[in-house]
Amino acid sequence: MAQIKQKPPAVENRSLNPITIEVIGSAFASIVEEMGETLVRSSYSTNIKERRDCSTALFDAAGNTLCQAEHVPMHLGSFIGFVPLILRKYGIDGLKAGDVFIGNDAYEGGGTHLPDIVIAEPIFHGDRLIAWAINTAHHSDFVDRGHAHIYQEGLRIPPIRLHRAGELQQDIQDLFLLNCQVPRERLSDLRAQMAANRLGVRRMADLCGKYGVDTVEAAGRELQDYAERRMRAGIRTIPDGIYTFADRFDCEAFDTLWDFSVRIIVRGDEMELRFDSPPQSRSPMNVVHTALLATVYYAVKSIVDPTMPPNAGLARPITILADKGTVLNCVHPAAVDGRLTSCQRVVDLIHGALAPAVPERVTAASNGSCFDITFSGQRPDGSFWVYLETIGGGNGARFDKDGLDGVHVHMTNTSNLPVEALEVEYPITLLAYELIDGSGGAGEFRGGMGIRRVYRAEEACRVHYGGSRMRSQPWGLNGGLPGASGGFRLSDGVGPFVKGVGTVNAGDIIEVFTPGGGGYGDPTRRLAAAVDRDMRDGNFTAKTAAVFQSKEGVA
Repeated sequence: MAQIKQKPPAVENRSLNPITIEVIGSAFASIVEEMGETLVRSSYSTNIKERRDCSTALFDAAGNTLCQAEHVPMHLGSFIGFVPLILRKYGIDGLKAGDVFIGNDAYEGGGTHLPDIVIAEPIFHGDRLIAWAINTAHHSDFVDRGHAHIYQEGLRIPPIRLHRAGELQQDIQDLFLLNCQVPRERLSDLRAQMAANRLGVRRMADLCGKYGVDTVEAAGRELQDYAERRMRAGIRTIPDGIYTFADRFDCEAFDTLWDFSVRIIVRGDEMELRFDSPPQSRSPMNVVHTALLATVYYAVKSIVDPTMPPNAGLARPITILADKGTVLNCVHPAAVDGRLTSCQRVVDLIHGALAPAVPERVTAASNGSCFDITFSGQRPDGSFWVYLETIGGGNGARFDKDGLDGVHVHMTNTSNLPVEALEVEYPITLLAYELIDGSGGAGEFRGGMGIRRVYRAEEACRVHYGGSRMRSQPWGLNGGLPGASGGFRLSDGVGPFVKGVGTVNAGDIIEVFTPGGGGYGDPTRRLAAAVDRDMRDGNFTAKTAAVFQSKEGVA
């Protein structure tokens, strides 16, 4: 999945047993999943220990993805630029066992937005660099900021050593923590990230001890070649042609609607995707190139072959183009904090474009956003608290199944924050948490329902909220109807809020309602299928039909 497109050197050991390759590939997958569980179980903040807003991966010595855990697809964008930057900056000869690098910057640090702090550790066998353990975690900090440009969004960190040959660089850590609003959380979460990588280093050392370094490295190259073959084979199942799609994008940060579009060219076993979007904006919705790459790799993989190994090989047949200085390929100093919501719309574009070619593989539009809300304030002792939540919505219907209700979709894959954890740790009460009946688009298969979540502040604090699909609707496919839009409501007297940012007092209420998913297929066919089924079962009555029609919105 990395940017490196050139073919790696040919594997000398062509007699490598396919069973051994499969076992080592499964070991890679097991290692990154175990790293992820270590990170979650060791962390302190609710955003990681409860919401699991983190990801783990292994990279080969050259900086190509060996395996990414099935966590948050967007986080691949923070990985694929990070190790290559370290190698260019320090060189292999400048690395030692026990070195640990930290970074987050979207332009000089390989990241995609500043809250995602990346930690990477080289893995050595003797003096030989064999791989990298890497993870990222969203640190709920740097809040109540502006988003006109990157300098307003938090502390920018290029890849620098946090540990040098195993020794903590205390001054670097102190500098980082001094710039954080909740340093106790940051330090504990950093230590959890360190623990996750150390586990990855140990597990890779054990694997090399069992099979030998040469075999493990050769298996990694073979697995990347295998992913490439799987991707090419999958692309060949899509008819050659040019496929286009356009969609609208809105958010709280600006008053206009943006036009996004994609042009996909399928030629044999290769795919080219060309994106058009407005010039980059003084808003947080801009997307750096690595975030666009991660989004496209996820979307194409999900359509072409969801079961292929998640490594760098699958990227080789894919070409991604977008003009520099635009929203979907921004350049310094564009703000990028809300890039995930824009990337959600990129997935919709790809699904919409390829729907005529492979209708059974795509979904109708899902909620197409990442609705988020952040509360922050100060306790009586002067310390800060920060509560972040991203809220799921409806999943688009498929050609043979209803969409899932109330889930995170596509580029975000985090969990909800349980009510008990929220109310124990923060001065907030949750008054309602429910699915929104009727928010999924009608169809032969119904779109998933959005979520309604109602918060009451128990003390004065600052709030930031954001999302998309508030002035547009998730589209349906093949006659399916669109899902409902989302939005935010404030109780009387709250505000004023400017671009989703404002102050609330004790007792003020904020309601979040997220979009549903689009439906798939003619809604009348759903009724006909239900009638046929009930007649076969002897359960059909006129009352049943009337109730069904009312719920599904069928005339």
